Amino acid sequence: MESVFALLGFSLAAYSVVGNDSIQTLGTFLVSNEKRKWWQLWLFAGSIMALVVTLGYLGYGEYLGGKGDDLTFGKYDGIFKGDTVFPTISAWYVLPPLALLFITRLGIPVSTTFLVLTFFAPKALPQMLVKSLGGYGVAFTFAIVAFIALSKVTERLFMRHPFGGENHGLWTNRRFWTTLQWASTGFLWSQWLTQDLVNIMVYLGDPREVGVGTFAFALAVLLAMLGYIFYRRGGKIQEIVRVKTNTQDIRSATFIDLFYGLVLLLFKFDMLGVGAKIPMSTTWVFLGMLAGREVALRLRLDEANQDGRKVWTMVFSDLGKATIGLVVSVLLVVFLYLVEGRELALLFG
Repeated sequence: MESVFALLGFSLAAYSVVGNDSIQTLGTFLVSNEKRKWWQLWLFAGSIMALVVTLGYLGYGEYLGGKGDDLTFGKYDGIFKGDTVFPTISAWYVLPPLALLFITRLGIPVSTTFLVLTFFAPKALPQMLVKSLGGYGVAFTFAIVAFIALSKVTERLFMRHPFGGENHGLWTNRRFWTTLQWASTGFLWSQWLTQDLVNIMVYLGDPREVGVGTFAFALAVLLAMLGYIFYRRGGKIQEIVRVKTNTQDIRSATFIDLFYGLVLLLFKFDMLGVGAKIPMSTTWVFLGMLAGREVALRLRLDEANQDGRKVWTMVFSDLGKATIGLVVSVLLVVFLYLVEGRELALLFG
């Protein structure tokens, strides 16, 4: 029965994690390529996913900033170390992806890292929280500085010279910007996968002991769930991206994806001193990036035409939604300990 619950949990996690978290990396890609067929976008993102996952399985994960022979790129070792033992998976471990599935359908971007991994290794929560809060702050600051510096040259020109209007060379060359945007999305997508695959693969146990058959099943499920997300054009949670300033412009999306990918890459060098292998909430990093960008555009561009109070309301609203995931994850862990008769005093001891 443990294997049954593990496979069920994995399948649900594959859909809910990809459905909720992939919008961080693929949201601007979907919005700015809405006129393309969904399967064309899926083939692009799916090919990168298959390549990244296969490289991790074959032992080449270190070339992507992770660890060789590890489907989680070292993140599994970051939470299961010392006296932390991998738990026996019961029916209760299906709760996190089910809760995430429900929250995703409400259009709320929550941290799958907190919601899923805290259930398996609650002692790792403090470190994950510190790293995630730091990630929000770094992304927020990075976005403000970057977009204040560039917005007068980029966003202002993008708004004044849309595609289909007067020809202004490279600024309105759709083929040039499409190539750049797909490249930046590919870079960001690969970085996200090395950070967040652990939220799904954890249901398979030690990533170094996954057999060929299990790996093939896992990859097929991941690609199928990704295809469904593309077919639905991101679902309700896609609105988080749609309401942000000019995100439907493929040129703006290029810079968002590039800067977000660079921030995720920075954390592979353990810039906060928490540990490169400690998982982090990429949801909080993503929301920090969007929030910093909105503030920067409000400060620099009259064309944004947004009331300052509205911008800050948007920022705190997104952050509040992300906090829901943290609260729900802690409550679920406490519930698990109660039903299994464990000592709550040992929860984070």
